[in-house]
Amino acid sequence: MKVLIGGGSGFVGRELIRVLRDKGHDVTVISRKAGPGRITWGDLESQGLPPCDGAVNLAGENLMNPLRWWNESYKKDLFCSRIDTTKALSQAIAASSSPPHSWVLVSGVACYKPSLTDQYTEDSEWTPFDILSKLIKEWEAAALLTGNVAQTTKQVIVRPGVVLGRDGGAMKQMLLPFWLGLGGTLGSGQQPFPWIHVSDLAVIIAQALEPSTDAISPSPQVFNGVAPSLNTNYEFTKELGRVLRRPTIFPVPGFVMNALMGSERAVVLTQGQKVLPKRTLDSGFQYKYPDLSSALKQIAGS
Repeated sequence: MKVLIGGGSGFVGRELIRVLRDKGHDVTVISRKAGPGRITWGDLESQGLPPCDGAVNLAGENLMNPLRWWNESYKKDLFCSRIDTTKALSQAIAASSSPPHSWVLVSGVACYKPSLTDQYTEDSEWTPFDILSKLIKEWEAAALLTGNVAQTTKQVIVRPGVVLGRDGGAMKQMLLPFWLGLGGTLGSGQQPFPWIHVSDLAVIIAQALEPSTDAISPSPQVFNGVAPSLNTNYEFTKELGRVLRRPTIFPVPGFVMNALMGSERAVVLTQGQKVLPKRTLDSGFQYKYPDLSSALKQIAGS
């Protein structure tokens, strides 16, 4: 199978490429710079979709970039980097004389409203309520295929929680302070903490790229890319401290997070959603890291 990946040089993209190549698939990455096994977004626009059996978009400015202040310029980059690339790929698929059999967008769980009690599955209805949910609404809409191509190309949306892994993502910023004994809960600590190990997320995406054995629906099929265990930020913090054998006695109040990150962005860490991977489990997916203990032990190398 030939797979085209937008944004394949990032944390999740690197793991997905490893999984796909281990399965014997050929991978081409769309990035800002050309090179071996790569095309540019300009190439996609000018030359159209290269021959491929599956396409996936992972492109987007890092929401938690610690080097960028939360301002209008940054917000614009968050929207444009996701929506423009997704639209470019979906339009190239629609215009192709030989479109892929699968088209996967990886968005996020921020579409679901934070709550200490509500639980969300892939079938839960939602409407935008803040800037991040508005982003996801526009992002997922940009991926939608219509007309004849929607009858032949399977459309999938994967909504991951916080992606945990050794070589990037949230853990890259967390490990040092925790190793130094400076780790602690964020905000109240009671907020839900939907998460997934990067290896499990990559396999979910890889399986979504496989040809459909059922009739293709013109509407996207949604999978919540989260681990099956429901955890709070407090439980995550304590388990990471236990695995690293470090104390976790320095909580970070919500107002500090808001001041450092901007309240619209800090909500990702200070609030959360109870997200269940119902369709993911119903599909028969077997998690390699279904709980925090197994995931964090692998990441910490213990």
